[in-house]
Amino acid sequence: MKAIEKVKLARDSQRPHISDFIRFVCDDFEELHGDRLVNDDRGLIGGLATISGIKCVVLGHNKGSTVEENMASNFGMANPDGYRKAMRLAALAEKFALPVVTFVDTPGAYPGREAEERGQAEAIAKSLEVFARLRTPIVVVITGEGGSGGALAIAVGDRILMMENAIYSVISPEGCAGILWRDGTKAPEAAEALKITAGDLLGKGVVDEIVKEPKSGAHKNKKAACASVKKAVVAHLKELKKTDVDELIELRYGKFCSFGRI
Repeated sequence: MKAIEKVKLARDSQRPHISDFIRFVCDDFEELHGDRLVNDDRGLIGGLATISGIKCVVLGHNKGSTVEENMASNFGMANPDGYRKAMRLAALAEKFALPVVTFVDTPGAYPGREAEERGQAEAIAKSLEVFARLRTPIVVVITGEGGSGGALAIAVGDRILMMENAIYSVISPEGCAGILWRDGTKAPEAAEALKITAGDLLGKGVVDEIVKEPKSGAHKNKKAACASVKKAVVAHLKELKKTDVDELIELRYGKFCSFGRI
């Protein structure tokens, strides 16, 4: 399958979103609201959960399946308030020795004027620092679009999983084509050059495991897709719980420092 076809699948409105993962992966979930500074950003949600008996904190970008749902959640594009909420919940997880599971699915952080005025770049940078140093296991699942810093802000973890038809990139193919060739129609060529598919990124060591989707695709069988994600998440959580926390942080830091080496 060509990279641009994976892009279309990753963006399909019927793919599993955070609400589906909460429903099919979590045994229970209690949402926690607000960043305690500005408001409760609906572009990124989180709370306390149990997954196969393992108590944890779950965070995820909040996309919807309809225009109305997407409007309410800003199409999964978080404001600084959302990333500060994520950091608050991550700190809570550390305090109570709970692992963190994040579900990444966003075209990128919200680029609006209000977001910039409230410190979007600072919030993302601080989130990277917080998750890099967090003294508890972190499992990341890239479920759809992993767009730029908006995705990376909650994607620093000990295990990075990626669904088979998800994408993960510093820029969209359309944005890349516009910069390199000033021609948006060259998005397919850009998608190939960017190496944004799960197979490409597994080969480069950016992700640790590809979570297989049903033959019909995750957008056709959400329940089966979520079951595969749950199985992978639980396996990695159990493995990570055996590792000393100081060693965990050292390995996490080394993992991300190794990216991009030739």
